[in-house]
This record gives sequence, structure tokens and C-alpha cells, in this order.
Amino acid sequence: MLSPVNAGTRPAAAGGWHTPVPDDHPAAAYLSAAVRRHTAPLMERARHGESDHFKWHDDRLAGTAAFVASVIRDNYPDLKVPYHARWRHFEAGGADRWADTAQRHGLAALGTADPQRLERARSRVDLAITSVLLDAGAGPDWRYVDAATGLTLARSEGLGVASLRLFETGAFSSDPAHPLRADGKALASFTADKLAAAFQVREDNPLVGVEGRAALIARLGEVVQATPAVFSLACEPGKLRLGHLVDTLFLRAPTGRVAAADVLALLLRALGPVWPSKVAVSGIWLGDCWPHPHAPGGLVPFHKLTQWLTYSLLEPLEDAGLTITGLDQLTGLPEYRNGGLLLDSGLLEPLQDSFFTTLWRVDAQPIVEWRALTVMGLDLLADAVRAELGLSAEAFPLARVLEGGTWAAGRRIAAQKREGGGPPLRIELDGTVF
Repeated sequence: MLSPVNAGTRPAAAGGWHTPVPDDHPAAAYLSAAVRRHTAPLMERARHGESDHFKWHDDRLAGTAAFVASVIRDNYPDLKVPYHARWRHFEAGGADRWADTAQRHGLAALGTADPQRLERARSRVDLAITSVLLDAGAGPDWRYVDAATGLTLARSEGLGVASLRLFETGAFSSDPAHPLRADGKALASFTADKLAAAFQVREDNPLVGVEGRAALIARLGEVVQATPAVFSLACEPGKLRLGHLVDTLFLRAPTGRVAAADVLALLLRALGPVWPSKVAVSGIWLGDCWPHPHAPGGLVPFHKLTQWLTYSLLEPLEDAGLTITGLDQLTGLPEYRNGGLLLDSGLLEPLQDSFFTTLWRVDAQPIVEWRALTVMGLDLLADAVRAELGLSAEAFPLARVLEGGTWAAGRRIAAQKREGGGPPLRIELDGTVF
């Protein structure tokens, strides 16, 4: 592990720790690793037959766990499963695209005495954040042709590779000499036309939520420029860049150890203004947080994309020399692969058949509850999968169960049940939540 003094050139960040939402603000309870606290009561109701929308089948847990464990063994016979992260999508088709990109731009890993270690980590953070913000569901009809490999990719892999190729062009950097960066100025000028061209969107190749995705990136640029406490360095106060998050974390973790929950809390507060939201508490918009009458405070925070981003930052931060602790403080991601697995396996059964045919809004109560039960169901499933594999939580944290894992199993069972492998339910997508 690198200490803050020997990790390479690391100027001190400008300003202090970014806390636009004080800890005693009523919204703070929702802008933290509080997802389980708000979803657990809904699972208890379902397990006791009190849910208005679903029945939970504990007796199907073992069978589902055996199925997930078999998928893990198929994909990773040695059980050496990487983290669930955006980096897996960049590797679609077996090509390590990021390694190739880093090599071409002089950022390849060179061992322990690596002068580019910190800059490589910053660049990886630049890429991960922009890519995750572009990662909401693509829809069933969109495809991306990766010219470098000749592969045609869809859904998450397609979005991941398309966003990497876009990043490589310098679209998010205002410095032509350093294309592998994402700074506030360039991000704020991003447009839907640029996204459509880069993602090969045409009338016969439609991508869900082009305008919404581009607006997120532009808003991200505005937020970066307004948040120097996180995204600037004292020696270069005018250079506001996503990758400077690495430096900020080192300042806050002089021992080189930082809790995953603290990374999540920083992202929720620093990037909170980026997300469109319909729910606010005392003037603070909460992003991916939705009302449900049986949740504590009447609200359920999910922060799916921000948690996905946190998972996706683990490898860059570890590459920089930080040690991330408490990985299981994060939750499973309540989206259509994990949540679809619970539905397709019969662990979670809707009380009304119309659940599968209705076109739902994201804030509809059955969807909020389905997502809450997905979070808690993944915890139960993770314990059962570990038992099936004979591994401890320490050896096989949730981040590996998801990757190995429930996400892959959700995709496999969807392909078995439906032509095209689409999800078992229908949700209106705008490119900003799923």
C-alpha cells in the first residue's frame, strides 16, 4: 500500500471536505449507506405475508442459490471472482480494452515503482464516473459495433465499450494534450448530438434516453466546476477534474484506509446535484430515493447508479494505493438483472399477474417495493450462495457474489425464459435511473 507521502506527486486538494449536507440535516439520513435500514422493513412485511404486492418464498432460496453457485463455477472455476464493476464491461469479448488504452497513452502499470500510478488512477476515475453516468438501460434494440475488435455489443457491454471509446477521443477533456481526462469545462459542454454520434444512434438503432444521458453529463460538468473542495488541487485551482477525487480521498485517509461507506457518502453529497429527482427533504433533492408508506420516514433510498459507481471505483482507488474496507456496507444493486433473477426464479412472486404486463413508472409503489425486496433478497441469497460454495463473507464479499454471480445468473435465466433475454417486467426508462 502506498502512503500519502510516497504515492507519487500528490498536491493537496483545495478547500476542505465537501459537506453541502451537514450531518444533522434531515436529508443526511438518506445520503449515506442507509439503504438496508429503509428496505429491511419491507422485506419483513413480505416474509410475514403482509405485503400488498409480493409474496416471498424462503423455501426457494436454496434452489436459487444452487443455480447462482453453478453460474459462478461456470464463469470462474477457480472462484477467483473480480468485483462487480464497470471494468468487466470494458472487457467484453475477452479484450482488455482499458489496458490497451493505458498502454497507448503511457499509463500502463509498471510495478511498484510506477511514476504513473496516481495519474493512471485519476484517469480511471475520470472514465468510471462518466461511463457509469451513461450506463442506464439501453433498451432492447440498440447495438454498438466496436471497430477495434469487430464485435457487436448490446446492453451494458455495449454501453460500456461505447463510453470507453468516447472517452478515448478526449470528448471529456478540455486539454487536447491529455485526452484521458474528464474536467468540468468539457463535461459541461457535452450534448445529445455528440452522444448520439459516438454511440452510433440512428433511426434503426435507437438508444433509450439519449437526451437524459447527455443532460446528466453536462450537469456533471456544472457540479464539478462548483465543487472545488473535491475536484480541484490547491496547486492547480482552476483545473477541476473528476479524477482529483483520488487526491481528496488520500487527504481524508492519511493511513491509506477508507471505508466503502465513506466513499459512497462522499459521492452522494458531491454528485448529488447531478441526479434528477422528484423527492426532496428540507430543500435537498435525494436522487434515486422514492416514497413507500411502510418504509422508515416514508422513503426508500436506493442510489443504484451511485453504488454502482462506488463498486466501479474500488479498483482505481486500490490501484492508487488506497485500501477500501467494509465492502459489504454497500448493497446489491436493485435493477432488472438482480431483481429479474428473484422474479424469474420464483423467490419473489407478484400477487397480481398484471405486474408483468403493466408499463410501470420508476416511482410506482410496486416498483419501489420490488427494488427494496431485491436489495434484501440479495443479502439472503449471498449468504446461501456462500454456503453452497463453502466460502466466508470475508473471502467472498457481496461485490463478488454480484459479479459471479447474481447479475450473470439474472441474465442467464432471462435468456432461458424469454427470447432476447429481456427483463420480466416493463419500466419506463429515461436513461437516468436503471
